[in-house]
Amino acid sequence: MSLPIWQKIAEERIREAAERGDFDDLPGKGKPLELTDDSHLPAELRLAYKILKNAGYAPPELDVRKEIVRTEDLLANAPDEKARLKALRRLNYLAMKLSAIRPQSVILEAHRYSSRVLERLTRRNRK
Repeated sequence: MSLPIWQKIAEERIREAAERGDFDDLPGKGKPLELTDDSHLPAELRLAYKILKNAGYAPPELDVRKEIVRTEDLLANAPDEKARLKALRRLNYLAMKLSAIRPQSVILEAHRYSSRVLERLTRRNRK
């Protein structure tokens, strides 16, 4: 199977740059990549959050979501009842904090919108 022409051109230019040594002095060379775990974010918000984070503006709800994930891990691995109760209280607090920051779920909002569109289309087709 043949590659698209733009991909062939891109690969050729990358190869030429590597041969010239253009990639030899890049920051982080020889170090592992710093990959961020954004699995706790809704898929439709990941790109926007990444752009904001790279610009130095992480939304406050991102930190709360990360803390929720950590607290869920603590709850799941709590050694005793006292630790579980403490983690559960923290989780409840974080859930309230997150709902105060973002009271409307994006997924729920999209569902409501699509429901209204479907309802409107259904009414239009009945006429």
